[in-house]
Amino acid sequence: MEIVENKALDDLLVIELTTELWSAMAGSILGDFGARVVRIETPAGERLGNGGEPPIEGAWNYEAELAHRNKMSVAVDTREEAGRVIVRELIDKADVLLTDWPLADLEQHGFDYGRAATRNLGLIYARGSGFGPLGPDADLPAIDELAASRTGMMPILPQPGQPPVYAGAGVMYTAVMLALGTAIALHHREVTGEGQEVDASLYAANMYGASLDVQAFLAMGGERFLNPIDRMDAGNPMSGVLYPSADGKWVCLTMPDTDRWWPGLAAIVDLDVADPRFDTHDKRCGENRLLMIGVLEEKFRAKPSAHWKHELTAQQLSADVIEDFSYATSDPQAIRNRYILEVDRPGIGAVKTVGFPIFMSDTPARLDRPAPARGQHTAQILHDVLDYSEEQIGHLAEQGVVNRS
Repeated sequence: MEIVENKALDDLLVIELTTELWSAMAGSILGDFGARVVRIETPAGERLGNGGEPPIEGAWNYEAELAHRNKMSVAVDTREEAGRVIVRELIDKADVLLTDWPLADLEQHGFDYGRAATRNLGLIYARGSGFGPLGPDADLPAIDELAASRTGMMPILPQPGQPPVYAGAGVMYTAVMLALGTAIALHHREVTGEGQEVDASLYAANMYGASLDVQAFLAMGGERFLNPIDRMDAGNPMSGVLYPSADGKWVCLTMPDTDRWWPGLAAIVDLDVADPRFDTHDKRCGENRLLMIGVLEEKFRAKPSAHWKHELTAQQLSADVIEDFSYATSDPQAIRNRYILEVDRPGIGAVKTVGFPIFMSDTPARLDRPAPARGQHTAQILHDVLDYSEEQIGHLAEQGVVNRS
């Protein structure tokens, strides 16, 4: 695939005030498509390390690479009024302010929406929150586990009798929703010239991730959507059921139309397609449903996952083996579509990193710059965006208001 020079979001200036990985990732998504994302590093913020631990000297900071790639860094001490002035001036020049700061902190520093929008009428003010901008819980901390706890999904994910399962996907949904909301607001501004406030919350994103189940509950209600279902008691033995193979990996079947798929499945598990126990959809999903689950359990358990993957592919059945990260990160399909990238990092060498989830034929995403060091671009941004002189920048550095390293 040819990589062209132009990007979808060229000439867009994003000022980022974030402390959390998920909201910072919304900035990296915009940066992947060409936005000039300037991350403001403040004493109130936190540099992301590996797994929450302090970065190790000389090690690849994989969390920072994911959250801060394609960004520039300006280090400003917002405890000083001179530092707050710099941030306000950058917001005045911005197309987008991306933040996850608590509302009270934004107000205290003069970075709140009311004041920012008054000074910059076309500003898109994009904020990631815990529980949304309105209501009694608008000020609660943005913690994904707590947001996920409210959605209703956690109790129904495990097998019966097991503790609720935290999937951890809400942070990724929120990052994408925040970037999407920003893009929609930018389109609206292109038409009207008007900026606006955008909010994407962990609570909303977790609920949206569970939207099919939530919608079904709203339509039908009942205990069916409130409790986990034993995999040995599924309504359709050929759809949504997991079967263990001989080597411990699991096979996932997704064949709700059993009349269509039964001949192929029967062939690979060595069952007679005319077996009188399973020769109609009603028998497979009704009177002999539990018997069929037991039979398939025994069949799949008898051979390793590689055998089943080959047979499922040969029969073109709607099913697959459940793989771990080692498969996904080396899958030729993922590499061909740039879902996984290999990059060179000075002092480290070739490393693999998560790529881009969005394909665009003419303005594709690119990884142009690694995550910056703290304050790496302070002087450049102050000069290029705010027209500060070298003398002014040097004076601010001497006072400790900015870090120009």
